[in-house]
Amino acid sequence: MFKIFKKKITSNEPRVTSNDAPPAHIAFICDGNRRWAKDRGMSPLMGHRAGVGGFTDLIDFFIARGVTTLTFWIFSTENWNRSKEEIDFLMKLYEEVFDDNHKKAAEKNLRFRIIGRRDRIPKRLMKKSEKLEKDTAENTGGTIVFALDFGGQDEIIRAANDAIEYYRNNPKDTAPLTSADFETFMDTGDLLPIDMVVRTSNENRVSNYLLWKLAYAELFFVPEHWPDYVKSQDSWEKTLAEFRQRTRRFGGGKEKDYSGNKKEKK
Repeated sequence: MFKIFKKKITSNEPRVTSNDAPPAHIAFICDGNRRWAKDRGMSPLMGHRAGVGGFTDLIDFFIARGVTTLTFWIFSTENWNRSKEEIDFLMKLYEEVFDDNHKKAAEKNLRFRIIGRRDRIPKRLMKKSEKLEKDTAENTGGTIVFALDFGGQDEIIRAANDAIEYYRNNPKDTAPLTSADFETFMDTGDLLPIDMVVRTSNENRVSNYLLWKLAYAELFFVPEHWPDYVKSQDSWEKTLAEFRQRTRRFGGGKEKDYSGNKKEKK
């Protein structure tokens, strides 16, 4: 089956992870920048700047401990409802973030991906993001993903429309559409399934994040605002410790047979 977009596809089958192994893919919902600033009598914009202050150290920490993919939700499809002043500030801030990571990418052998809509982002920022992706595409030391103008439902709808277009243009392709096929039309098609979602600022919901990829993700909600979490190695350690406490069955069972009795050890 020849798709509209040629992508290297990673299976969306859940990755069975032992308690001793780190999560392969952690996705962060970077929440609480404005509340962090308000608590300190600062401008909300300064909260956003504080939120990017520890990115490099956080990335280094998790990559060094065996996490291979880190995704950060930095701007949602709904964030366009914020003030023009805040949106303009964020777009310029992300230019700085992309430039900074571009400079360090070769040294750290990191691959960068930008996921989300590409039709509403300012041209200057879009150009920088595309160059960052292109120049780091062959790096193998880990994958860093920025979800920019991203929404989980939006991603699925766009993928569905692209799939419809493909089949309309290829009527002889009558093979049933599989999960793996559908992923070739998605922004996240080449990424590993998410093992753990971390949301900061004491908010206990996923808020239209990576809905397809987090199907079997462990959810971890922490009280710290993002500017505190991003600079706290203690919080990062607790994140990995929490993951080690989880039992991942993916719909199966380990200790009981179908009668409900514990299986005897052989």
